[in-house]
This record gives sequence, C-alpha cells and structure tokens, in this order.
Amino acid sequence: MKVFVEHHSVVRKIWGKSDTVLFIFAGASAEFALNKAVDWLYFTGKLPADPLGRLFSTVSYAKKIIFSFEDEAYKAIDMMHHIHTAVEQSRGYKIPEWAYRDVLFMLIHYSIASYELLEEKLSDEEKEEVYNVFYRVGIRMGLKELPVNYVEWLPVRKAHLIADLKKSEYTADLFKQYEKHLGSMRFKVLIEGQKLVVPDTVKELLQLRDFSLLTPVVPLYKISRLMKMDWMLKSILLPADYKDQIHELDVYAR
Repeated sequence: MKVFVEHHSVVRKIWGKSDTVLFIFAGASAEFALNKAVDWLYFTGKLPADPLGRLFSTVSYAKKIIFSFEDEAYKAIDMMHHIHTAVEQSRGYKIPEWAYRDVLFMLIHYSIASYELLEEKLSDEEKEEVYNVFYRVGIRMGLKELPVNYVEWLPVRKAHLIADLKKSEYTADLFKQYEKHLGSMRFKVLIEGQKLVVPDTVKELLQLRDFSLLTPVVPLYKISRLMKMDWMLKSILLPADYKDQIHELDVYAR
C-alpha cells in the first residue's frame, strides 16, 4: 500500500520528534491568537477551555496523516473536514476559506522554521517537499487558490499575514488561557519560544522583542539531546499531565 508521505521524507523527520512539533505549536499558538477568524475557535469553547488538549488533538490528526498509508490519511483529512462542516452547520454559516488556508500556511511555515531552529537548514528541494505534503492536504479538503509550489506560496503567505491578522480581545484572552493552563514559568518559556519561530508580522502585532532568552539555550539543548538528557528538560518544562502524549510525539525517534 502507498504511504501518504514517503519514509525518507524530511516531513517525517520534522513531525516525528516531540521538540520540533512543540515548537511548531508554540509558533502556531501565537499566530492562531491573532487570526481574524479566531472567533470560530471560541464557538465550541474547546480551545480556550483546554488549549493544551486541543494541541495534542491536532497533533494526533497530523500524525495520522503524515505517518499513515494514503487511504488512512485521506480518511483523517475527511474527518477533519467533516468536523468543521458540523461546526459550520451549528453556527449557521461557513468558515471563510482564507481561514482554512491560513491554518495550512501555519503548518508549512512552522514545520520549516522549527526544524531549521533545532536541526539544520532545509534545502530548496526539502522546503518544496514540506509544501507539497500540506498542499495535498489542502487539495483533499477542497481548498481553492492554493499556490502550486513553495516559491509561488511565499508571496501569498506574506499577503495572508498582512490581511488576516490583527490583535483583538480574543488574542488577549487566549494568551490568558495559555498562562492559566501552563503556569507562569512555562508560559514565559512559551513566549520566548514563539520569538524564535514566528514571522516579523506576528512579532510586531504581539509586541515581541527580537531577542529571545532561549537563543543561547538552543545550542545547549542540542547537546542535551546527544547526551539523551532532553527528556529530563521536557519533564521540567512541560505539564506532568501530558508526559504520555509528549512521549507519543516521538514517532521518528523510535
């Protein structure tokens, strides 16, 4: 049977390690909070009530797609589409298509940014590979107006950042929820992590400084991975309730 993402693909390397995935969602949590369609995330109440739970729920779908056979991946994508359609029916109108594209664009950007932060720079071919995987996800979801390749996507991504983000009462509330569920110390780590991967537009809207306190820590963290001590650091920095879920993120490392 054909797999959705080839076994040798860099996308499996990116999404198969917990630290990379956690940086993906650190960045996405910042950008989500600024999106002009973020009110949709409040409609069911699930995101503000349990932002960490929603993170791991989303990760489980990403894993089903990236690490599955093609037919299973399509089923997972179709299920996501079905869930969103049900929410649309409950609310009485459709989620804007640009909002779906924004989520897809976040996954592309933060996949690349997080891997390059923690591992190494990606080649143009590898960036195209990342884009192609999520492009196929978008096509399966029925999204229109998707650029056909990574190079054509770059200016579209930039235009989306300018047009679709703003700081609102939802932004402030979501960050309060992040702090409530993470605790003050872990919340500060989240903010410092966001600075390392978010685009300049997001930094400006959230008034984040360019310098992150984690910048000098990243090289030390890379060394800790070589010494197999990274799990100890994750245990300190992440809530105990989610240790099992974090372990489950390390697919590629097994």
